[in-house]
Amino acid sequence: MSTDVRRIEGWRPGVAGLGPEYVWYAAYGSNLHHTRLGFYLRGGKPTGGRRTYPGCREPRDPVRTEPIMLPGQVYFALESPAWTGGMAFYDPDACGVTPARAYLISARQFSDIAAQEMHRPPGADLDLTAVLGEGRAEMGRGCYETLVCPGSLDGCPVLTFTAPWGMDEVPGNAPGAAYLRWLATGLQVSHAWSTARIAVHLAHLPGAALRWTAAEIATLL
Repeated sequence: MSTDVRRIEGWRPGVAGLGPEYVWYAAYGSNLHHTRLGFYLRGGKPTGGRRTYPGCREPRDPVRTEPIMLPGQVYFALESPAWTGGMAFYDPDACGVTPARAYLISARQFSDIAAQEMHRPPGADLDLTAVLGEGRAEMGRGCYETLVCPGSLDGCPVLTFTAPWGMDEVPGNAPGAAYLRWLATGLQVSHAWSTARIAVHLAHLPGAALRWTAAEIATLL
């Protein structure tokens, strides 16, 4: 894995046509850590979590993985039934940039990962026409039912999912320790950041400061 952060290119609607075979899944939450992503791919219950995942139809590892920066901001809000505490959401319209990890996977794998995030059974291919054509598509009004295409990398679209609302439309809620540890170690392995840099970054995310200091987050690592 390279620790050189890749710059994603702007996405021109419809540039790659419809139904690409492979997409980059941009993870900005606990899936920053490849081990955590493995539970979405192959099923099981991650350490510290309360939910068991069924896994994907294609459980193989990603073809490639790259550290990237996304335009926009990550924040914590609502209450996670899987972890307790706030959940990480991505607001592509907010100012700033956010570290993420791009996994090159099949469109079918992305569909199954998204389904599990949406608390739907995996097994159906998502229609990516709208998100590729417009850069955004709502599959529902749930927490992770909005697809976003913030750019492309090596000719393949970068896709992620988030909430339909913006960062300023919901009250913040600090994440629990187990969830935050996955984010922190995910940044460590994907971006090779120092403990101090990770702790400061996470402590300053909207919602996290309601409970966590940088010093407290550093102890999680």
